[in-house]
Amino acid sequence: MCKKLILGTAAVIGAALLTACSVRNVSYSKDVQPILSKNCSECHVPGKPGQEASGLDTSSYQSLMKGGKFGPLIKPGDAFTSTLNMLVEGRAHSAIRMPHGKEKLADKDIETLKVWVNEGAKNN
Repeated sequence: MCKKLILGTAAVIGAALLTACSVRNVSYSKDVQPILSKNCSECHVPGKPGQEASGLDTSSYQSLMKGGKFGPLIKPGDAFTSTLNMLVEGRAHSAIRMPHGKEKLADKDIETLKVWVNEGAKNN
């Protein structure tokens, strides 16, 4: 009886911890836009080479969600197949990783973008 109680309690605590760690409520304005401004806006804003080549403008939520010449960049709720996540993680193509010519994004920034997209890519 005692073993079952301990195992049951451990399972409940483990589930609670997993739930607490996975719910982050990432904010576009507080968490995502600063990452984009720091790492993407040098090239992907109107008049810059990255925007001219790809059509992608990272200067606002609306322009980011619009995507670029090659279609949408973000699939709300699905970071695994969202082009944004594939590009910053280096999964899009062996020769393509964003940002070009710079070090990859910090792991915490990649994770923030992933959580934001998985949470629905909200304008919050």
